[in-house]
Amino acid sequence: MPELPFPIVDVHAHFPVVNTIGREGPQVDPHPLLAGYARERMARMHREWASEEAESPARTPAEIDDVADRWVAELDRHGVRWINFVTGQSNDLLAGVVHRHPDRFVGLAHHPMRPGAGAEMRRAVDELGLRGYKQLGPLTDHPFEDPGLRDLWEFLAERRLPALIHFGFLGRGGGVVAHPRMSPLSLFTVARDFPEIPFIVPHFGAGYWQDLLALCWSLPNVYVDTSGSNQWMRWMPYPLTLEDLFRKACETIGPERVLFGSDSAAFPRGFAVRYLHDQLRACYTLNLPEADIAKVFGGNAARLLGLDLGPRKAAGTEAADA
Repeated sequence: MPELPFPIVDVHAHFPVVNTIGREGPQVDPHPLLAGYARERMARMHREWASEEAESPARTPAEIDDVADRWVAELDRHGVRWINFVTGQSNDLLAGVVHRHPDRFVGLAHHPMRPGAGAEMRRAVDELGLRGYKQLGPLTDHPFEDPGLRDLWEFLAERRLPALIHFGFLGRGGGVVAHPRMSPLSLFTVARDFPEIPFIVPHFGAGYWQDLLALCWSLPNVYVDTSGSNQWMRWMPYPLTLEDLFRKACETIGPERVLFGSDSAAFPRGFAVRYLHDQLRACYTLNLPEADIAKVFGGNAARLLGLDLGPRKAAGTEAADA
């Protein structure tokens, strides 16, 4: 793609390793009819987006290192300065991936949201170097305002670290569409009580756009993540386009609270550059000021994650400077 006059930061990607989502306990195989429907939906998506079946996720340390190095090549190829991995099997494994390329990778902790989660959050930050928390609302067993979770929110507030929480549709055929924490509005009490925490809601709310806008109207610490294909727009009872989403977000909450994400994960696709192109086109079509586009596609994420957007040092310059 043409070189842009600002750096790109992808706030939402998944490192492709076994058990990336990290669900615990025994897993029940879906009913054959639901499994078939999911395969049909996946095949249709491959045709729509000219994509391919994902490679098997990395398992061994050598495979994990190889995938990490391939990701750096992807970032170089597509002109992406930083990528934020929001999942990577375990906090320890993801921290190892980030430390392999600390000038290109950043990561979020992703462990179960249950009483005692604050202690693991503190370890993930202070010992492992991760920079926030990721969770899936429709897979959590505890209400966000559960007193047993207060240590998690208190630590994030103390450090002013972001919490990226998925709401809305989850999965494909047979996926989750009903849950007590399906809507971003289920976060209202905690987000209001801890305004120091930047709460990032991905995929424009994944079907709960109106609820997300309402939450953003009420609270200044709620951010919109643009990641993924956003195919949920097709399932709305009214027409929506990417231009509609960006226009409404910038009109109501301003470009300072919108963050670009790709939802990239597995190879051979690697970095989902088509999503970047589509989103850039939407913003330029809307004639957004270049300074605002720069915030959306890098500046805002860099501010929340504490990233340096300056030029990278060439290999060996650290020793030369010493």
